[in-house]
Amino acid sequence: MALEKLRAVWERKVFGFAGKMTWLSPMLVTLVTLPVGIFAAWLMASAGSDNTGGWILLAAAATVGICQLLDGFDGTLARATNRVTRFGDLLDHTIDRILDIIWLVAIGMNAAWVGDESLGWLAAVLTLFGSYMGTQAQAVTGSRDYSGFSRADRMALMILALVASGTMALTGNEMSGTLFAPWSGVPLNPLSILLIICAVGGLYTFIRRFMQAKGQLAIMDEQKPLSVSEGDTTVDADA
Repeated sequence: MALEKLRAVWERKVFGFAGKMTWLSPMLVTLVTLPVGIFAAWLMASAGSDNTGGWILLAAAATVGICQLLDGFDGTLARATNRVTRFGDLLDHTIDRILDIIWLVAIGMNAAWVGDESLGWLAAVLTLFGSYMGTQAQAVTGSRDYSGFSRADRMALMILALVASGTMALTGNEMSGTLFAPWSGVPLNPLSILLIICAVGGLYTFIRRFMQAKGQLAIMDEQKPLSVSEGDTTVDADA
């Protein structure tokens, strides 16, 4: 959650500059993020543990960084040029979720560094659970919940893991040992550790956001109880 607080700082820094770019479509910036992110996933999946693989991992880290800059700039551009749309917000969050999944799965598919797709899929699914609970909390409480292991924190850790792994490949250094069962065949390195942290972080975020939403809803129900008229089926009274 710590890095989410930097959003306001970013906004202040680039808002004036973005306001002059009326010729650039915010939605185009959002859309460009997808192919750039897919390219980053290909780099993550194909990098070996040799010298060339090291440069590929560093390139993947840089590409993820570019995606994050684009992801932060599209909303700022829309607000600065008064072109905010609901569909733009939907598209931005949709592409974020797509990239969240394919990046973690791509790392799990990398034969040289992980070689176990199940670990990548586990990290991706639990990450998606945490993100879902944030949007669901917003739907029922009216406020977005960024607590837990946020996307900004995850992206910073991913870039760090890619840089660390790339540096290891370039210098010929490596970590010894493997992960625990059922992934005892997966080598211990920054990328495999990243997947474990994302899986645990996603589960923790899901539980934390659920409990916070539950507490908020209890207060809302006490202050303004829902009233269900006869024949109204829009509210599940048993939930």
